[in-house]
Amino acid sequence: MADELIHKPKLDPKASKFALRLRPSRIHRFGVFAMEDIPKRKRVIEYTGERISRRLISRRLEGEFTYIFMLDSYWGIDGAVNGSGAEIINHSCEPNLEAHIVASRRIYYVSLRAIRAGEELTVDYSFDTNQDPQECHCGASACRGDMRRPPKG
Repeated sequence: MADELIHKPKLDPKASKFALRLRPSRIHRFGVFAMEDIPKRKRVIEYTGERISRRLISRRLEGEFTYIFMLDSYWGIDGAVNGSGAEIINHSCEPNLEAHIVASRRIYYVSLRAIRAGEELTVDYSFDTNQDPQECHCGASACRGDMRRPPKG
């Protein structure tokens, strides 16, 4: 299933509140782009997929590309299985979206600021600082160089 997502990603228009399109991205492979202006503090798209436990998460993380969003220390959503397309949204150290988790079950990407039509949607992946560094290619002026959350302090 993840193989199909890697080669033929798609968006589920029912999961989005705005017109979005998949296109090649300068950040990484494909990206999700706004096709209309999006105001600040609006739900843009729901991150959907298969709800899986940490046992299955650890097995699925062995692949080259993974699309797992952790809900808490036990549960996650695998966007590679029935995902909405939100799993294709790339990381940026200066994102225009943030994740809102509702009742430990649903994930919505919400706009942090007004987003212009044509702009790529991005979110800060904030990987755990204990994870191996994943190189960042966001190009932001404040790029941290990897996708782990910034150290507190």
